[in-house]
Amino acid sequence: MKLNMPRHQQIYAWLLLFPALALLAAFTHIPMIKTLWRSFTSSGMQNNTGFTLDNYRYLLEDDVFWQVLSNSLWYAAVTVPVSMILALAMALWVNGKIRGRSALRLAYFTPTILPMITVANIWLFFYTPEIGLFNNILGWFGHSGYNWLGDPDLSLFSLMLMTIWKEAGFFMIFYLAALQGISRDFYQAAAIEGSSRWTTLRRITLPLLMPTTLFVLINAFLNAFKLVDHLFILTKGGPNNATNLLLYYIYENAFSFFDAAYASVLTVVLLSILVVLAVFQFGVIERRVHYR
Repeated sequence: MKLNMPRHQQIYAWLLLFPALALLAAFTHIPMIKTLWRSFTSSGMQNNTGFTLDNYRYLLEDDVFWQVLSNSLWYAAVTVPVSMILALAMALWVNGKIRGRSALRLAYFTPTILPMITVANIWLFFYTPEIGLFNNILGWFGHSGYNWLGDPDLSLFSLMLMTIWKEAGFFMIFYLAALQGISRDFYQAAAIEGSSRWTTLRRITLPLLMPTTLFVLINAFLNAFKLVDHLFILTKGGPNNATNLLLYYIYENAFSFFDAAYASVLTVVLLSILVVLAVFQFGVIERRVHYR
């Protein structure tokens, strides 16, 4: 239905929208267009605007890029579902009638309010080979311990473990709020019908939590692909790029190697991945969401 607004009201509406539109264009749309254009220009510090596909050819031949992309996909594939499952389990637990649930909720949420650099330094102490907490605990059982961040086979897993510890409590808050918003009438009706706990969870709780699950899923994937702070403190992408993730690789090319053109190519790849994930989430998962 077309709204027939007076012209002065239309102008007034656009004036109200202008500050937000200006900021959106200045910090989102214009940088995206400039990044896309720069990805087709010459590499290095030269200010050459000549069109070229060399950056994309180099991307396909860059072994480091393929390793970084593999690391990023594995990182997201592990941290996202594990964090969400733990968050849901913790929310179900602290939503029940248990002793000290307020203190338990606070304990679960505490890692979330810590700054990322602080979290990285805490886990750096945990992972330090000689004096680290984990190796000291293993030493009680006669084990010499591991080089958690220096072993290419363990370093990415160690990074995942820290991320899960930090983010599960954050996602728990959303699930807990959603659980408290579900009417008790559903559970009373299920109890009258003799429904088991598992059936109630599968048939009532999980479907009604789908809007929250979609929200948490989107945030979890965004967090998985924007991790960069922890890498500065823990590994700087090492050893031998075993923990190098896509956003950190973009930072390296832009500010360490001063290759803005290639960093733009990598940014286009990152944005493309996020667009594909967004289409899947809103095009496929959205259809399974039950809104009340």
